Amino acid sequence: MAGQYVLPEQLVFGLDIGTRNIVGTVGFLDGDTFNAVAQCVRAHETRAMIDGQIHDIMKVSQTIKNVKEELEKLVDRQLTEVCIAAAGRVLRTVTTTVEIDYEDEIVVDKEKIYALDLIGIEKAQDELQKNNDTDLHFYCVGYSVIRYYLNGYVIGNLEGHKASKVSEDIIATFLPDEVVDGLYAAVGLAGLEVANLTLEPIAAINVAIPEKFRMLNIGLIDVGAGTSDICITKDGSIVAYGMIPMAGDELTEVIAKHYLVDFDMAEHIKTSVLDCINSKKEHPNDPEIKIRYEDIIGITHEVTSEEVCELVEPILEDIAEKVAAKMYELNGDKSVSAIFVVGGGGKIPGFTAKIAEKLGLLPERVALRGEEVMGNIRFYQEDIKKDSLLVTPIGICLNYYDRKNNFIFVHFNGERMKLYNSNHLTVVEAAMQAGFPNDGLFPKRGRELRFTVNNQARMVRGQIGEAAVITVNDEVVDMNTPISSNDKIVIKPSTAGEAASMSVEKLPEFHNKITVIVNKKSIKCPVFVQANGELVSGFYDINEGDEITILNYYTLSQLLEFMDVILPHGALVHVNNKEADTEDKIYDNFNVDWLFNGEIKDKFEWSQYNENETSYEQQSQSNTIEAITENSIEVHTDSEIKADNKPDDNVNNQQDETVELIVIVNENPIVLKGKKSYVFVDIFDYIDIDLSKVHGKGLVTKLNSMPTSGFIQPLNSYDKIEVYWEE
Repeated sequence: MAGQYVLPEQLVFGLDIGTRNIVGTVGFLDGDTFNAVAQCVRAHETRAMIDGQIHDIMKVSQTIKNVKEELEKLVDRQLTEVCIAAAGRVLRTVTTTVEIDYEDEIVVDKEKIYALDLIGIEKAQDELQKNNDTDLHFYCVGYSVIRYYLNGYVIGNLEGHKASKVSEDIIATFLPDEVVDGLYAAVGLAGLEVANLTLEPIAAINVAIPEKFRMLNIGLIDVGAGTSDICITKDGSIVAYGMIPMAGDELTEVIAKHYLVDFDMAEHIKTSVLDCINSKKEHPNDPEIKIRYEDIIGITHEVTSEEVCELVEPILEDIAEKVAAKMYELNGDKSVSAIFVVGGGGKIPGFTAKIAEKLGLLPERVALRGEEVMGNIRFYQEDIKKDSLLVTPIGICLNYYDRKNNFIFVHFNGERMKLYNSNHLTVVEAAMQAGFPNDGLFPKRGRELRFTVNNQARMVRGQIGEAAVITVNDEVVDMNTPISSNDKIVIKPSTAGEAASMSVEKLPEFHNKITVIVNKKSIKCPVFVQANGELVSGFYDINEGDEITILNYYTLSQLLEFMDVILPHGALVHVNNKEADTEDKIYDNFNVDWLFNGEIKDKFEWSQYNENETSYEQQSQSNTIEAITENSIEVHTDSEIKADNKPDDNVNNQQDETVELIVIVNENPIVLKGKKSYVFVDIFDYIDIDLSKVHGKGLVTKLNSMPTSGFIQPLNSYDKIEVYWEE
């Protein structure tokens, strides 16, 4: 044959490695015409392949070698490279739904849409693995979003909209790595290298559906021997793949059992049906047009094409129903606009009509594609019949010139890996294939802090961490950067931010006040806070699971302590006009009065105080207890502190044993004199500060940098004291 034509230097060798046959094609593209120089078909001698998957690599390799050698004779040159296709029947598709809730309303941009898609693919991968009853490892070769939702409502495009929640229905398609590895191994043993690898449905669609039609929502069914492979186009690309494990062999088996013949004779009966029907169209009155066969006993029989069609009609109905259901599922629960059928199994009469019926399409919208789509294909061999059987082998060769759907190798974080090139490979696809965690690409929040406040759940979010650092060939890029063969991709994972933290003083409720009317004067008291039943200060750091309680009351003893009031013996306290105990609770706007000799006392005159008929006079700068109510700070003189003590005859002697004490007040040293010991309130005798009127937010008092718990705290040498009005 080679001597009859002048062949170009470069020829393309394509192999369609099918379940029953291996078809080899050698040719070249000249302009828009593909020239099929030579073709060779060899059947597997044994069941070395089942449902499109290689089971015996050595036997498949031998058949490939036989095809290769035959074609080498026809073209008179050695073939070293070959284009192949992975069967669509080994693909797995998963449909799932994912959503993202945002803490605050956001504007959806492309990055957020892409993040939603990634989460969908990751969820589909998890669902696939849960239902994966094989040892095969699947990876994603493509996905399609069926529909988006904005705040629960279907929307065509999320970008630019404000949302508090986005979600999507997504179809993801996966291919087992072992299938590709098996094809590479069989081809390699036959002395060939893989020049290009595509998927069988893509190869078929290259011929059956021209690119100008792919903007339409069209379905393709490749009906082979073991399975029926499906793919769908929309918006210019292939958006979904699928399969059902039923095809031509199911019809053959029914025929074999019914007519008591072997599998090869049953295939003869099945393939003769169409020839018989075509002959009757030419000779409608010829009664001799029948199918002749010999059963396993050796008896010859005749059967009409109508009888065979009636026999296989139930199984044909079942196949059509399952194919239609799968196509409906892959297309987002709706029918496609039209369907093209290729492959030998689809040639059985009535198949296309049943598909149309199941999908609610007009019969002419489901068409068998054969010679009519091969106008741009020239066959050099005169005995080649242009029909649907040749669509996939020719498509494999044509895909060599496109090279958009082959497998490439890249280096990801130092590891060499294989990627299915879907014509828009980016860093993120490589990351997914490598099993790089999705949360390693995006900044992570630190650990959340969960606790309760008055039995109501609270949650504080952690801080946002740093995004992943991505480089391709040592250049910093983002995750949407396109990649190509042999790229070196390195991803330094994103980091988590600081864990959430919260102190009691940052709680809004901590700044509430309890107002108590004390002796006709309003006093604002800060709330008490408990953590797990224990009183804590505003500086307390809340821990995971803490039960925080903001108390809405004071006990009487707590109120007196807060006000630094020490009542003399004989004094009574009334709460809301009733005599109160120290543990009685005082709530907001309660009235508190202290009485002495039956009278409400705002001041106690100690010179008149008599106990056990012994008079006691304490010399001091002031003989009163006076409450500073506006800022809730009570100041008491030394006489008040000692008013609760019974006087004795040795008091003058004790005063004789005085000591001097040096303390630092507002960064100035002060010498305290005239007493045996000193407490905080003593400093007011030595500093110039007006306590008769409140200034600013209130009086600040600190001892050694810590807020004072009262004015009777003991003082020691060189204590550091701060006293000032907070502006």
